[in-house]
Amino acid sequence: MKKFTKILAFAATACLAAALVAGCSGAPEKQELAAQPAPAEQQTPEADAPAETTKLIVGYDNSYPPYGFIGDDGNPTGLDLDLAAAVCDKLGWEFEATAINWDAKDALINQGSINCIWNGFTMEGRENDYTFSEPYMLNEQVVVVKAGSDIADLADLAGKTVVTQVDSAALDVLDGDQKELADTFAALDQLTDYNNAFMQLESGMVDAVACDLSIAAYQMAANPGAYTQLPTSLSSEHYAVGFKKGDTELAKQVTDALKELYADGTVQKLCEKYADYGVTVDNWVLFE
Repeated sequence: MKKFTKILAFAATACLAAALVAGCSGAPEKQELAAQPAPAEQQTPEADAPAETTKLIVGYDNSYPPYGFIGDDGNPTGLDLDLAAAVCDKLGWEFEATAINWDAKDALINQGSINCIWNGFTMEGRENDYTFSEPYMLNEQVVVVKAGSDIADLADLAGKTVVTQVDSAALDVLDGDQKELADTFAALDQLTDYNNAFMQLESGMVDAVACDLSIAAYQMAANPGAYTQLPTSLSSEHYAVGFKKGDTELAKQVTDALKELYADGTVQKLCEKYADYGVTVDNWVLFE
């Protein structure tokens, strides 16, 4: 009996060992199957994920009417800000207007705080520093004096004090192509914005203001009879939207949208909105 009991115990042990061996040898096979990726048709393609909306962060000078300024209601307004908002609406983008210090614009666009400069921004002479949209508006650099001044043309500026904005297109011209003229001035002062420049002109602290044609038109429209624009301009140029160097796709999308906005009449309406500020659609140069 003892011998038979030992045989039964041995047999039971052998069966248990065999079961354990069989169980262990099957486990890796199941784990390997579990690790296999799901069939391609069951996977969610990346294309199904919602596309990220482009956000256009426009850097602008909030004391640069009629292109960018603070309206009577305390909100940002101006032709360029309205154009930017219309572009974003057409393309389904988010729009954000960010008031900047004009002389900090390069640092801001390079670090990504803004992704375009859209504020009566002259492209000539800056082509190596930015990627631009196609030009959309004709502009000139002109000189404005007080009505009744003895300054009738550019030659009469000799010995006079002229003021312009820091890092402006007018300053670039007077430091470049018109340097010989600027060398005849008693002084060429620089201020942070044109509103202060025209206040100094009105008070007699300076004799003339060198500025964009649009700025001159705005100041003369806002102050009838107060100022006179000299008949000879300093230069002729164009406004465009400036982007970080190499951002060609964004520039192209904005250019194409502006062409469409001209075609559908939006540009005409916006220029009429700012007609009292001296804006005219006759200076628009971007078409289909």
